[in-house]
Amino acid sequence: MSLRSGIITTLIGLAMLGCSVGQSRSNTAFAKGQPAPQQYFTGHVWLQMLHTNTDPALDAQVYNVTFEARARTHWHSHPGGQILMITSGLCYYQEKGKPARILKPGEVVAAAPNVLHWHGASPNTEMAHLGISTQVHLGSVQWKGPVTDEQYAAVQDQ
Repeated sequence: MSLRSGIITTLIGLAMLGCSVGQSRSNTAFAKGQPAPQQYFTGHVWLQMLHTNTDPALDAQVYNVTFEARARTHWHSHPGGQILMITSGLCYYQEKGKPARILKPGEVVAAAPNVLHWHGASPNTEMAHLGISTQVHLGSVQWKGPVTDEQYAAVQDQ
């Protein structure tokens, strides 16, 4: 097993531990963090960086993101891809041109490199996830426009 695979496996284990034990801190083992930059989100969102790309051998960033009910990202893509591990609440996740998915704690979804997508909390539940941005040497997140209220509401109608 490579060092990168070992770190990802450990993070998944920690995320699952936070889910099953029901820790405080927004029902996860990780701190809620600081308010996230509002120009990329609808609603209140908090971000706690857990690992920045200071080690080029890992080439990844790891972060805990907490969304208040109804909060969501704008449409965006990651040049190197993104992995989300849901740790609390219900997560809405949608890739452009595909039906949205509703994810529960313990579920994992991966957005392939350069795939336009968004994710956020359901209307009635705060949601938290661990995120891993992979291959960060390829560049930073590419932010697009907001997810409209109509696009968000359509998730419930599926």
